[in-house]
Amino acid sequence: MTQASQALELARAHGLLRAATARAHGIPGVVLARLTDQGELVRLSRGVYMRPDADVSEHHTLAEVACRIPGAVVCLLSALRFHELTTQAPHEVWIAVETRAHRPRPRDLPLRIVEMSCATLRPGSELHEVERVSVPVTSPAKTVADCFRFRSTVGLDVALEALRGYVRQRVGPIDELYEAACLSRVRTVMRPYIEAVA
Repeated sequence: MTQASQALELARAHGLLRAATARAHGIPGVVLARLTDQGELVRLSRGVYMRPDADVSEHHTLAEVACRIPGAVVCLLSALRFHELTTQAPHEVWIAVETRAHRPRPRDLPLRIVEMSCATLRPGSELHEVERVSVPVTSPAKTVADCFRFRSTVGLDVALEALRGYVRQRVGPIDELYEAACLSRVRTVMRPYIEAVA
């Protein structure tokens, strides 16, 4: 198998192909550049490629963010949209990074970045496959709790809509909401709202 055909196979298998992944398989960047010039690959951004015939979902940007920003977790409005708990259509991808971690600034990706401690970021995060890419997304319960925690940023109306959606759609047990509220340190704030809609 030639390096070019191996690169195309990797792109097919991974959905989005990172240059670092290609290098790990012994494929130099010049091969990816040549495939891009020939129209066999599309360069999405620095170091990220895909096949031109790849299936692109409505969550494509989330897959691209996961490829380009390791360690970031999709959260708040973007997670609400992913879990279908809001009517909002955010123009930016909302991601959480660990406090004091490097804050990525890709100019070609519209990002909204919030900081969370490791203790509150990792628990409640789930991996979802989007276009064959593992994308970390906060769970539905954690997303609702985080909306209450960041209510001054996203708006209390958004948090309430998310809570009502969680309960009406029976996304998960109410106990998970209370656990997530404790994790996000908003149990006292959320309790009366949960009791009102549950």
